[in-house]
Amino acid sequence: MSIRRLPEHLVNRIAAGEVVERPASALKELVENAVDSGATRISVRLGGGGIDLIEVSDDGCGMAPAEMALALERHATSKLPDDAIDAVTTLGFRGEALPSIASVSRFTVESRPRGADGWSRTVDNGALVGEGPAALPPGTRVRVEGLFEKVPARRKFLRSTRSEYAACLDIVKRLAMARPEIGFSVEHDGRRVLAVQEGMDRVARVAALTDRDLAANSVGIDFEREGIALGGVAGLPTFNRGVADHQYLFVNGRPVKDRLLTGAVRGAYAEMLARDRHPVVALFLDVPPDQVDVNVHPAKTEVRFRDPQLARGLIVSGLRRALDGAGHRSVQRPDAAVMGLWTSSSSSPSPSGEGLGVGPIQTGFGLDETYTPHPNPSPEGEGLRYVRDRPTFFSPPPQARAEPAAEPVPASITYPLGVARGQVAKTYIVAEAEDGLVLVDQHAAHERLVLERMRRAMSNGGVTSQALLLPEVVELDEPACDRLEARAGELAEFGLELERFGPRAMLVRATPAMLGKGDVIGLVTDIADELAAFESALSLKEKLDHVAATMACHGSVRAGRVLSVAEMNALLREMEVTPHSGQCNHGRPTWVKLAHGDIEKLFGRK
Repeated sequence: MSIRRLPEHLVNRIAAGEVVERPASALKELVENAVDSGATRISVRLGGGGIDLIEVSDDGCGMAPAEMALALERHATSKLPDDAIDAVTTLGFRGEALPSIASVSRFTVESRPRGADGWSRTVDNGALVGEGPAALPPGTRVRVEGLFEKVPARRKFLRSTRSEYAACLDIVKRLAMARPEIGFSVEHDGRRVLAVQEGMDRVARVAALTDRDLAANSVGIDFEREGIALGGVAGLPTFNRGVADHQYLFVNGRPVKDRLLTGAVRGAYAEMLARDRHPVVALFLDVPPDQVDVNVHPAKTEVRFRDPQLARGLIVSGLRRALDGAGHRSVQRPDAAVMGLWTSSSSSPSPSGEGLGVGPIQTGFGLDETYTPHPNPSPEGEGLRYVRDRPTFFSPPPQARAEPAAEPVPASITYPLGVARGQVAKTYIVAEAEDGLVLVDQHAAHERLVLERMRRAMSNGGVTSQALLLPEVVELDEPACDRLEARAGELAEFGLELERFGPRAMLVRATPAMLGKGDVIGLVTDIADELAAFESALSLKEKLDHVAATMACHGSVRAGRVLSVAEMNALLREMEVTPHSGQCNHGRPTWVKLAHGDIEKLFGRK
């Protein structure tokens, strides 16, 4: 069999298999060309999810007729004026996109430079079928119709119209985030689905393209190290999603999907999110061109760093520093259905007490009384009298404080989380703030505080341990004992001293002093499970972060424990000065606020 050169149209189709996988791939290449042309406004029209039609119009520099013909040849580009491919600063540079797309669709390009006439050129699946003058404003308009229509082997692998449309919209959103100075609009089947104006600041642009609540529930990032800059916006840990489709990563203005960067984001949010929740972030990494290789894949969605650990460490450090600055902030977005339960269709209580919301009331003395209203009002006009479950015992109505105050109750104006007024169900602290009512989950809040104390102690040389009077024997399977024995030295830094005690048991000689009395067996078992779950996926430091979180969970104030007013206020004050105290170690919020306006709405005052 002799060797022969492949015909040009077949070469282009082979290249199209790498560059144009689906309509979104073609759209990405066309929009990137529009961005590189210096456009200030880019309009996108889609039909049938991009399968039937993709049209991209811009007001960029435009092309002369000779340049248009050259642009449809392979490896012809205006974006590499010399041979320095390592110093590329544009989104495109390979010169493959246009001929590849034109080889698998009906492709029409119209362009007009400023001060010149417009020109049009049409290619049908690799064959030139027409060219001539065109009327259009300065800029370029590209139409792609019937993608893969004559390549049925490729077309049958396309997904549904809805899926292809979603992928196209995601591509435009990512490019629009990277270029807030450019206005973008998208129209699908005659309906406008996206429009952002040029000149927006980065945070406003990201919020407009993801979730408008992000602006109020995020922190800005501005971090630099060794010539690499990190900017962007990071959502609070409690502002999270069930899937990772709201993580946007950019390197030198280029949208990328890189495992290294994604792993860095996961590491930065470790112990602040539940394992099945994902943060909302848009990170912009500016790296010297000679420190990153963008020529890894024809689609240009992957990059390779000269120093990957520097890039990863920069993201982890920058994100954590920004999130540390958020302090005790948490998303304040009460569920509408839950809020609806506060309202009652009945305007007056029944004689049996239904509708009064009567239940366990913690008075601060360790009593857990259930009060029911007496059916007959007192003759003195004092309203309802309350009787305890035992009919012979009468008690005055419960007071508004958790316990009698020996001193005047402090004003709430000076404290962001307010002043404790009581405890509900031995689990939730009720506090009065200047602008509303604050509810705090005491276990979740204390769990975060203990974790942050452990981290501070680790940075200062280690956690103080408390020796057990009688060492505790914990029986586990042999692999779990092997994992604990291998990490015994690191665990000792957390104050947990372990020894091997036979093939299937560990001997616990000391526990972290700050945890107090707790379930030693449960603690050691959970740590063994954590080490097993993250044995290969995380670095040693990240494994130890999980260990610290497990210890903190075991050493925190449990739901069901009665707290005094002083203990409640001490917890609130520590939350106000502790980083990340707005969410527990599993990513759930530790406090919520019911603003005065919301309370007035509940009572129909507004």
